[in-house]
Amino acid sequence: MRILLVEDEPKLNEFLHKGLEQQGYLVDGVENGASALELAAVHRYGLIILDLMLPGQTGYEVLSNLRSFNINIPVLVISALSGTENVVRALDMGAADYLKKPFDFEELLARIRVISRKGAHTTWTKMQVGDITLDRVSRKVFVGGREVDLTKREFVLLEHLMVNTNRIVSKTEIAESVWEISFDTGSNVIEVHLSSLRKKLGEQVIKTKVGLGYYMDGSLIKS
Repeated sequence: MRILLVEDEPKLNEFLHKGLEQQGYLVDGVENGASALELAAVHRYGLIILDLMLPGQTGYEVLSNLRSFNINIPVLVISALSGTENVVRALDMGAADYLKKPFDFEELLARIRVISRKGAHTTWTKMQVGDITLDRVSRKVFVGGREVDLTKREFVLLEHLMVNTNRIVSKTEIAESVWEISFDTGSNVIEVHLSSLRKKLGEQVIKTKVGLGYYMDGSLIKS
């Protein structure tokens, strides 16, 4: 997923930028609202992380302009403004979530995953990576135009990997997102399903990053 990070404090911007990239996200970082709107208008971001107290346009103004320009990208607000009125105002203006500073980086990652899962089920119905096409409406998967029969769990697993194309997905995240359970380090259920998917889709479709997780690479086409 590609993220637009809008934070005017240089050290925090750099810290978040590096941390998110280490998690496998593609990140563009800017320090003001005008630059954020310019980028959001031309790139298909999966998420905008937005500070409220920005030079020039405030975060609130950015939220308003995103809506005015019909730019429908989920926004996660991060702000030192902790009053309830600020949270309510941001959410009412279209923010998907609000995280108060200071925050733990792991909580930020969890909020991003939640927004990603919600968006994955509402913004498009078909996905294509390479010659693999997944149709969320018919619940069918095609490889080079040939339908492939997947189990319900295999379908959801593939869907999660495709939504996160070019990002390494950990076993823990897969367990929480696909099985919706806490990860059992003694279980090999994820490996079993991945092995089955590879046999059906092609051995090179789902790649392994030793010690980190699994990923699909390529260009994600959504419709």
